[in-house]
Amino acid sequence: MKRSDIDKGNEFDFGKTSADYARFRDIYPASMYEKLVMFGIGLEGQRVLDLGSGTAILPLNMAAYGAHYTATDLSENQIALGRQLAAERGISGIDFRVCPAEETGFEDDSFDAVTAVQCFPYFDAERAAEEIRRVLKPRGRFCKIIMDWKPLEDEAIAEMEALVKQYNPAWSGCGFDKYRFAYPAWAEGRFEIETVHSYDADLCFSREAWIGRIKSCRGIGASLPREQVDAFEREYRDLLQGRDEPLNLKHQIHIEIYRSTKG
Repeated sequence: MKRSDIDKGNEFDFGKTSADYARFRDIYPASMYEKLVMFGIGLEGQRVLDLGSGTAILPLNMAAYGAHYTATDLSENQIALGRQLAAERGISGIDFRVCPAEETGFEDDSFDAVTAVQCFPYFDAERAAEEIRRVLKPRGRFCKIIMDWKPLEDEAIAEMEALVKQYNPAWSGCGFDKYRFAYPAWAEGRFEIETVHSYDADLCFSREAWIGRIKSCRGIGASLPREQVDAFEREYRDLLQGRDEPLNLKHQIHIEIYRSTKG
């Protein structure tokens, strides 16, 4: 995948990181899933489509609430690892499909809710919004979630970003500031905003888990050749030796829930 507004148009592929993704990206706090249920997403009996699902992190963690999930992603590697994780955990109520968010192939009015976690910026927003509205039932909900780390408030995160930039100067996934909501152009005529909720969370990592999480990010594992990924890991491992475990790192979680105007 490549986009002119991401990493100066350089190509990236999260499928290259699938092994690390499966091990190290299940990092969203329980509070996030609880809030989604509180906001009406993932309730028992609902049919939920998770776009850009990666290794199906959200469906795997929310299946216990009783909704039926369909996990989709562009990457065959990601979906294959998602299937494997579901089998290992004995979770049978998730369907998997390799497809783009902009053209899923599902029938009209198929889902009560659609979710997109940490992935909507990679979609063609207009086409994806139209497809989401099409597959949602009348007045169905679309839930968009982003979790950002906070380099302006956390020295350890700022240190990590500086090292990633040394290895990948084009990387644009850094320097996040406080979240500010603005009603997006892609929602015009399709969705009305129902919920905007943003909150801070300190996430706890071992050094190994944090290194794995960063290796699986767009700026490293999804973009760089193997020898550079290995070199980054060695240097970052040495850098982290000076920091106590566990690492408690500042993040911010943003939840937006839109209601389809259809019907």
